[in-house]
Amino acid sequence: MTDYVIEAELREETGRSATRRLRRTGKMPGIIYGGGKPDLAITMDYNTVSKLLNEEQFHTSILEVNVKGSRGKNKVLLKDSQWDPVMDIATHLDFFRVAAGDSITMDVPVVAINFEKAPGIVKGGLLDTVRHSLEVTCRADSIPDQIEIDCSDMEVGDTVHIDDITLPEGAEVQHDVNFTILNMTAPQAGVDEDESEGESEGEASEATEGDAAE
Repeated sequence: MTDYVIEAELREETGRSATRRLRRTGKMPGIIYGGGKPDLAITMDYNTVSKLLNEEQFHTSILEVNVKGSRGKNKVLLKDSQWDPVMDIATHLDFFRVAAGDSITMDVPVVAINFEKAPGIVKGGLLDTVRHSLEVTCRADSIPDQIEIDCSDMEVGDTVHIDDITLPEGAEVQHDVNFTILNMTAPQAGVDEDESEGESEGEASEATEGDAAE
């Protein structure tokens, strides 16, 4: 059973003007496709869906969309979301039908853990995350919420590659190159402000004396 159930209705009108009218009435347009079945244009409660979009697990879980009427229950994954670039609000959602045993590929977030204990951090180093997500292939009912990387032993100069991590059972990341996920960089060399100002004043003084000599 899924942790997320969304109530929806069939949407008869499509197009930008129709979706704008829907949003004004508190509805979120979307579509369900795939699985060898006809596409379903749907509407959902905007406030309900907006709150779900803020939950990371919502993006990597099998969802159940109950479409009012004969269309019934649809097991889906959130495949894509469109956003208003000005107002930063979701405007449309795409759902893809899946079965529990289907093999799927999707982006899963990378999360660094225990980095505050790392010797490199203690010495002033910085943890640089190169890959914030990984394209993971796994069963639809076994999608990991996130890929955790323990950074507690990392020293300055250490790098974590894809071959260095252990993925959840049944999950894999297809790769030809042992690419970098994160690394511990050296502390940035700071310049003392008083020293910098002193140098600037000295340079200015020398320039003034030079001008006077001329």
